[in-house]
Amino acid sequence: MLKNYLKIAWRNLFRNKSFSLLNILGLSIGLTVTALILLWVNYEMGFNQFHENKDRIYEVYNKYEVDGEIWTWNSTPKVMATVIKTDYPEVEEVSRYFYENTFLFSKGDKNLKSTGTIVDPSFLKIFSFPLVEGNIETVLDDVNALVVTETFAKKMFGNEPAVGQIVKMDNSDNFKVTGVLKDLPSNTEFNFEYLIPWAYLKQKGWEDQNWGNNSIATYVLLKEGTNYTTFSEKIKTLRKTYDKDAPNMITYLYPYTRSHLYSEFENGVEVGGLIDVIRLFTIIAIIVLVIACINFMNLSTARSEKRAKEVGVRKVVGARKRALILQFIGESLLISTLAAVVALIVLVLVLPAFSQLIDRELSIDWLNPMFWAITLSIILLTGVLAGSYPALYLSSFKPNAVLKGTFNKINTLVTPRKVLVVLQFAVAIVLITATLVIKQQISSVQNRKLGYNKDQLIYVQMEGDIEKNYSNIIRELLDGGFASSISKTNSPITESWSNSWGLNWKGKSEDNKTLVHRLIADNNIIKTMGLQLLEGRDLDLKKYPTDSTAMILNESAVALMGFDDPLGQVVRDNGIDWHIVGVVEDFVYNSPFQKIEPMVIEGAKGWFNMVHIKFNKDKPIASNLASTEEIFKKYNPNYPFNYEFVDADYAQKFISEQRIEKLASLFTLLTILISCLGLFGLASYMAQNRIKEIGVRKVLGASVNGITALLSKDFLKLVCISLLIAIPVSWYMMNRWLQDFAYRIELSWWIFGLAGLAALGIAFITVSYQAIKAARSNPVKSLRTE
Repeated sequence: MLKNYLKIAWRNLFRNKSFSLLNILGLSIGLTVTALILLWVNYEMGFNQFHENKDRIYEVYNKYEVDGEIWTWNSTPKVMATVIKTDYPEVEEVSRYFYENTFLFSKGDKNLKSTGTIVDPSFLKIFSFPLVEGNIETVLDDVNALVVTETFAKKMFGNEPAVGQIVKMDNSDNFKVTGVLKDLPSNTEFNFEYLIPWAYLKQKGWEDQNWGNNSIATYVLLKEGTNYTTFSEKIKTLRKTYDKDAPNMITYLYPYTRSHLYSEFENGVEVGGLIDVIRLFTIIAIIVLVIACINFMNLSTARSEKRAKEVGVRKVVGARKRALILQFIGESLLISTLAAVVALIVLVLVLPAFSQLIDRELSIDWLNPMFWAITLSIILLTGVLAGSYPALYLSSFKPNAVLKGTFNKINTLVTPRKVLVVLQFAVAIVLITATLVIKQQISSVQNRKLGYNKDQLIYVQMEGDIEKNYSNIIRELLDGGFASSISKTNSPITESWSNSWGLNWKGKSEDNKTLVHRLIADNNIIKTMGLQLLEGRDLDLKKYPTDSTAMILNESAVALMGFDDPLGQVVRDNGIDWHIVGVVEDFVYNSPFQKIEPMVIEGAKGWFNMVHIKFNKDKPIASNLASTEEIFKKYNPNYPFNYEFVDADYAQKFISEQRIEKLASLFTLLTILISCLGLFGLASYMAQNRIKEIGVRKVLGASVNGITALLSKDFLKLVCISLLIAIPVSWYMMNRWLQDFAYRIELSWWIFGLAGLAALGIAFITVSYQAIKAARSNPVKSLRTE
């Protein structure tokens, strides 16, 4: 019996090559999209999940109420880890993490600039980063120990053994390699090629006991059986005990395994993060697969008349309905299997490009039994889901009606096929609208007024001998005409690396704890960045030596402080009285999608990490860049000249939204393609059922254009119904999405109108082929049997 079913299935597959090809194509597209999204979801869900003690690892977080809103952050004071380890017996291990830093390592004439961090020795006991060489118990015990990854060792030492090698860091201190780590997996939040023990930071005097300096991450490994909720409640008042300046600050533990997916907090409550995007695209994967199955149903039932007589004859000779259902579902499973084979081939071909698009290293684990179990499950689910309706529909034909040719209800107002097409295009219109809204939002923010001039502006990290030779560097850049202005800062103009709610000014209320951002600069900050000066002047230490304690406010800071005449006012910060010399327009320094917060620019009493250089616009950028590199190499010869264009750095802020927009566009196109195949199937079905009507109309003088319009009208009505369903759904969804942005567009009617016109145009083009083909058919053939 099974052999007979398979033989019939193969015959039907090859007898109707065009329909079979469309079925396989539609299902393979749906399966490929589903596989791509599920691979990405599996990758993201597996982030940070490989650590053996993952269920006992927590990160220390803080909560603090500021102006009626609870702020949440995960940076902590350096001294906190020692207190937690000493005072709480529930803690098995604790480690500080100094975030990532880039240093230059040298051995002989070989230099390597690499990114790493400073940690406590317990770090490797908390996290599962296995050592290839070295003893985990002692590898970070020595103050000048250095643990490197396999990649670092290969780049620095080639094929020589790494353990025991001596390297110099930043041309100052020697380090001995005591261990080699396996390269970090791609699905970890950490990014380091070397580890330095915390004892070195202490030796250099970089450690402090300031409870107000939240500058590192602190990780805790609780002992087995410890309830982290209870423990969090226990350490809730830790800051109150030790930090007299923050008596209301709450300390608590947050599960390390959740940090990647749940990184957004509102008013102290976890509200989501990447998990929202994962859920969205998981839904899209399900929808695309369902639409592919709907397409299969439409195409299968479109051939109902050709299969009807077969069903009628088989029933007359004794075939039962159950046997017919099994036969049709078997055919569906065969097609879904072939579609899965095509999908796997396509998946292998497109996976590298898709990985590049989402900036993730996706791969297929062909030897994993779970992969094949999921693949077979999807094939079975797809085959049964796609084949169930055609099987029930075709097997329900009555032999007497079929053989008389009267089984079809041609003019039925509502049919399952029409409902399915309406559903398909409703989803397509929602996706088209979403893509247009995302594009519009990104474009609007990209065109937002920055408040500074990012053209021909670069920044260079201060490292090596740059600080020592800074005066010579700027002199040669300015005298040579390569730069028009230069300024040192504590951070790039595109980011805020320092903030505080501890600033004080005349008239400040005690309950005002609004966060104020800091940018620290030496000279010509307004000129270099192209800031828009509203009042006062720029920083100029040569003309005004007291500008080392001068301050410039942005508009939001002036509004916060309530100054009617800000010039000359004094703001106290970090124990220094800063005198205000200027006011500038608000400028975008963090996320361009969010509102601009209060910012103060403090003078040269602060610290510096970056050199901003405004190139001379009268000379070519390439020439300016080459000359700048030559000067930096002259005064900082041991370091490569690394720079970043501010406009390129600013463009990086749109990567996440642009990635979502590209993915939405891709899946929208594929959904439309699959929907068009379904519409093609319904057009074929309706043209087939109305072929004699068309023949009569042609005999009576109807034109090709008239008949084409007659057949197309029915489909356009379905798309219009889809539009009525899709508009409120898409408006609700995109309005919710836009609520996450303080700076956002308004949903305009033309977006929905354009999406509707696109859907109508696509539908018309799709059905035109079948309509014109039917309209141009010879009426003699269709009326021959009358």
